[in-house]
Amino acid sequence: MKNCPVQKPKIKKYKKTDGYTAWLVDGRYIRDCINEEFTNFGWTNYFSFIPDTEFWIDIEAKTGESRYYFDNFLKMKELMGKGLSYEEAVVKSDRVEKRERSKTEFYKTHKNFTKSHQEICVHKRILFSLGNKLKIWLINGEEVRTLFFIDFTEGGHGKVYDFIPANEVWIDDDLTIEERKFILVHELHERRLMAKGLDYNTAHYKSSALERFCRKTKIFTPVILFFEKIANFVFVA
Repeated sequence: MKNCPVQKPKIKKYKKTDGYTAWLVDGRYIRDCINEEFTNFGWTNYFSFIPDTEFWIDIEAKTGESRYYFDNFLKMKELMGKGLSYEEAVVKSDRVEKRERSKTEFYKTHKNFTKSHQEICVHKRILFSLGNKLKIWLINGEEVRTLFFIDFTEGGHGKVYDFIPANEVWIDDDLTIEERKFILVHELHERRLMAKGLDYNTAHYKSSALERFCRKTKIFTPVILFFEKIANFVFVA
């Protein structure tokens, strides 16, 4: 991509187990210069640029969650080694991660609360509001993954996730302030396209293309000026 320096994304080794090495990597560089779909972690099944024996974890991600990500990956590989298909192994390894997350004090405290209370408790700070029409929240991503969905990353909205209110867009606090505007553009565009009737896969593909353009050029065209105006609020620390 334009304006991308040539550098190695790996920053430091996190852990090595059973022949697999987990690396902390520069997720921002990967999204800007290699593949914008890289989120909190990844491996070769999803990203061909990751070696078969490596598991990459975005260094922006919370350190406490890295163990969940890597342990899930190791369990999946163990199950596949016993003959399970990739799809079967992922389902079972996800269950193991959910059990581990359910042992946390946060989960034990909030698991029996109402869904609306759980939604409110993951809110950290409102980033932008258009009254009851739209609210953009910075949320505690770890708590969302623990309470609702372990694969939640970067951002989301109610057209995709039933645990997010229809008038809200959530931005994961794992993201740096500099990256929030790109994810916000993606989520707002995707939400708008789905409201017009597009299915998720098509809307996501188009929104990823828009995000990729913004990352590549580092500018926002007049067509998405509205998104940029909203995105500027995200720079508030």
